[in-house]
Amino acid sequence: MKMYYILGMICLMTACQPKSNKTHSETPQITVPTFSEDSAYQHVATQVGFGPRVPNTEAHRQCADYLSAYLEKTGAEVIRQKAVVNAFDGTPLNIENIIGSFAPEKQRRILLCAHWDSRPFADEESDAALQRTPIDGANDGASGVGVLLELARHIGKMPLNVGVDIVLFDAEDYGVPSFSNMRSTEDSWCLGSQYWAKHPHKAGYKAEYAILLDMVGAPNAQFNYEYFSYQYGAHILEKVWKKGQDLGYGSFFLTNRTYPVTDDHYYINNLTNIPCINIIHQDMSTEHGFCEVWHTQKDNLEHIDKTTLGVVGKTLLHVLANE
Repeated sequence: MKMYYILGMICLMTACQPKSNKTHSETPQITVPTFSEDSAYQHVATQVGFGPRVPNTEAHRQCADYLSAYLEKTGAEVIRQKAVVNAFDGTPLNIENIIGSFAPEKQRRILLCAHWDSRPFADEESDAALQRTPIDGANDGASGVGVLLELARHIGKMPLNVGVDIVLFDAEDYGVPSFSNMRSTEDSWCLGSQYWAKHPHKAGYKAEYAILLDMVGAPNAQFNYEYFSYQYGAHILEKVWKKGQDLGYGSFFLTNRTYPVTDDHYYINNLTNIPCINIIHQDMSTEHGFCEVWHTQKDNLEHIDKTTLGVVGKTLLHVLANE
């Protein structure tokens, strides 16, 4: 997952100015339910328990059934968007974007999303023998989905003023591996969101804004103003980050503007014109800019922190209640 680009961006970061879009009350109009970090963690563990969720595998198929069934259980209208896309090396991938819609009759809509597949290569491993093995993707994929599934348990019962669509994207993490002699391109990543953006689950689908969750389970995670998020949705960043800070999570939600990451939100912004931000853990101390276990065999349950899952989930519940 995720390619990031620094060249030529520093000056552009300072040129962007945040926009204000505070049209709704800052005081929740409904009671905010209790987000269970234990429940979110269990959803992460269940996904990991299937094995690496790589397209064209049995673990992938079993996990798709689990995610769809759970969303249906929460009362969502579920669409399983199946397609065949080509990987960077021409391999046909049977993918499935899983969409759960709450209050589909409402025109005002908010989109929440994450990717549910896991990377087929541990290409950041120092041991070359491990680089061609798939990873658990506990943080890189399953953490965001775990938070969204716990949110889904509440959304169907909340008298929200907006409809909510949860979209779980497939094949986000099948990009060119670092050990390949092929030229790496950003479009080899995020295949599921590219497909959905070009073929939305409902014709003419629109949302007021979208929030992507990616790598939201590490201990002491820090979420900054990622470049593309700020470029396309500064007002959304401000709203979400302020809510997190107001709830006492200021050590998680920081306002530093950071390097751009090619992730699912990039294609939502560019192909659908729905402003989308990315809540993503970036680590300036590593060479690749992400947490140390990124794209390694160590991206497992041992490195998932319930507190971080709870911080993100509780913040989003309050954001939705304010709409």
